[in-house]
Amino acid sequence: PAYLCYFIAACWLNFQRALALVVMTAVVVFFVCWSLFKKHCGAKLLPFVSCSPPRGHVSVTVWDFLCRLLWMALLGGLITWLALDTSRNPEQLISLAGFCFLVLFLFACSKHHGAVSWRAVFWGLGMEFLFGLLILRTTPGIQAFQWLGDQIQFFLGYTTAGSSFVFGNTLIEEVFAFQALPIIVFFSCVMSILYYLGIMQWLIIKISWLLQVSMGTTPTETLSVAGNIFVGQTEAPLLIRPYLADMTHSEIHAVMTGGFSTIAGSVMGAYISFGIDAASLIAASVMAAPCALAMSKLVYPEVEESKFKVRGEGWWKQNILEAASNGAAASVGLVANIAANLIAFLAVLEFINSALRWFGEMVDIEGLSFQVICSYVFMPVAFLMGADWADSPLVAELLGIKIFLNEFVAYQQLATYKKNRLSGLEEWDGSRKQWISVRAENITTFALCGFANLGSIGIMLGGLASMVPQRKGDLASVVLRALLTGCCVSMLNACLAGRSLPTGPRCSVLKNGTVSFTGAWAGLAESVLCLTQCCGHYNHTSCLGTT
Repeated sequence: PAYLCYFIAACWLNFQRALALVVMTAVVVFFVCWSLFKKHCGAKLLPFVSCSPPRGHVSVTVWDFLCRLLWMALLGGLITWLALDTSRNPEQLISLAGFCFLVLFLFACSKHHGAVSWRAVFWGLGMEFLFGLLILRTTPGIQAFQWLGDQIQFFLGYTTAGSSFVFGNTLIEEVFAFQALPIIVFFSCVMSILYYLGIMQWLIIKISWLLQVSMGTTPTETLSVAGNIFVGQTEAPLLIRPYLADMTHSEIHAVMTGGFSTIAGSVMGAYISFGIDAASLIAASVMAAPCALAMSKLVYPEVEESKFKVRGEGWWKQNILEAASNGAAASVGLVANIAANLIAFLAVLEFINSALRWFGEMVDIEGLSFQVICSYVFMPVAFLMGADWADSPLVAELLGIKIFLNEFVAYQQLATYKKNRLSGLEEWDGSRKQWISVRAENITTFALCGFANLGSIGIMLGGLASMVPQRKGDLASVVLRALLTGCCVSMLNACLAGRSLPTGPRCSVLKNGTVSFTGAWAGLAESVLCLTQCCGHYNHTSCLGTT
């Protein structure tokens, strides 16, 4: 009653000011209602989600026929919608073709082609597709995630109060280490508090339950992948540490793939401080969870008998989630590790570029570098994800940096391109492109969102081997497949972003001070996105549009 009175008073005095309170209250009410609904009607709902016949009501044959009919109707509706939608923007077919190519490529790399659980694959890709449409194509989804990203950016700004007191304003404004890295300490502290209060455990359980009952995956692997949305590749397995020793090869592969496909919430804060779009980073992390599980079961299907095939969620209320809070206390070590890696990787990159330039000059090849090689090798992949052909070399360069070095360096370079565009620099400086389009920036943000790089192999093996040293051989045998799958999951998210985002938006400042954009826009949602990206980024109040 007291909160209800407070809520009504806040809304009555200033509803716009109380909008955040309304959203938080609505979310809590939704989950409370969902818990009550699941408690009283969950047993009746579960057969419809998992396609298992209700006991004593319908024969297995009839139920199987009804499920197949439902799936065919849904698939037919999806194909029809895709055909109608892409008829207005044929360029989006490229991203759709890239999505299909990556799925077929992973199927070709499958360990056991005949044992693939297509239920897990289709449900995982379906949820990823649904999340992508909601987040990237609907006006409420765009506005909601834009609002959420703005709130996170505002929240992370409180880091300045602590870092400026310790280091001074000059250092935090001019030195990267004192500007971005303290955000990781602050975010880790907040995550630790949320774990102590039980909020993170509750949220992860809800997400993992949804994935488990729909995709038919085991509770252990599902819980770990759901945890990867919020924590890193070595912290998430702590959620299931007591069960790692008895997990099958396929389940271990799923745990690793989840770690490679996502980023930790703590480093996400650092990327946001670079200027990377917060809404895109959040969307990429959410979309990666079902896609990682689906592609893991495509590449390494289950052929062993799992010991954890149980329904419901009672078994994981045995305090196994409390171990995750220990990872937040290691933020100082994480910051030191990131700083050391940046120093080492950037120095190694400069050495490699110097060596390549020297070898190139021996045969009259000017400007040969690691980035140039990556821009040629990954250029077809960048184009298939949906980037314009002119932007593909720079997107491919960032992909190469992410895979062979790490995503931290790649995001830093992407932030540089974004700053060049927002500062009004010419698009071309001779033969060198100085920035990429807004659409290419968003696609690249999705493609880089994951820990799938060669350096992460050691981190993954070291973290898991310390928990289950008796299974070092099993871990080493699946880690490369998991790395490949994790890379492709991020690219699949990028393809879906390219498929859903408006095609060809180009922003430029006119002489009269207004902003002009050109491109193919499909409706109100895309116009809202354009206004946000063009006018908001350039701080102009008017836009001129041509389609």
